[in-house]
Amino acid sequence: MNTTGIFKGITKTVVVIAAFALVAGNTTAAQAANKTITCYKGTLTKKVTAVFPKCAAGWSTTKPKAGTTATAGVAFSGTYKGKMTMVWSDSGVKVTNLTATGTGTTLGMTDMTGTGAAAPQNQCDSFIGTGTFGGGGNTITVKVDTGAKACADSDAAPTGVTVTGNAVITGGTGKYAGAKGTLKANGSFNIKSTDAGSTESASFTLTIAGNIGK
Repeated sequence: MNTTGIFKGITKTVVVIAAFALVAGNTTAAQAANKTITCYKGTLTKKVTAVFPKCAAGWSTTKPKAGTTATAGVAFSGTYKGKMTMVWSDSGVKVTNLTATGTGTTLGMTDMTGTGAAAPQNQCDSFIGTGTFGGGGNTITVKVDTGAKACADSDAAPTGVTVTGNAVITGGTGKYAGAKGTLKANGSFNIKSTDAGSTESASFTLTIAGNIGK
């Protein structure tokens, strides 16, 4: 029996199988190393490249349908606490400065500033106001709508005041340039004096929630 021929045949077969496995393995590794996926979150997109790429928590590989991003927007909510300066006159009151710091789903916009004014005649009256939420080079600007109300607990100071209404987004900067949307707002502060010509500082709390769209 010619065992040499048998061994040569087996050796040749093993070499062919080994070569095929090596080529297949190299091809699979090269393809895996170059795989890239696109992840979406609201109006944001980013690409992820890895051997086994996957989107981070809160992101998805499903692209938002055209026309739905601006409607759904990005969820924004927070509680802002700070100080406000009020100046009284015979015709009403002006909030000349408001600064606050926020916590919650603020999207990095932890700083708030604002101004406002009212000419109170009753315990509940409308007021006007504007504000800016910002941080990290990104901002949104808001303006309270005509339905916003400030209601005092009493018809004479000192008294507490609650503020309710909607803040309409009028624009933004950074990744929120051209932002639109409506945010629901609720706030509170205390009044010590309403004497004409007086100035006072008061603690202020505001909760705000809604969606930032484009």
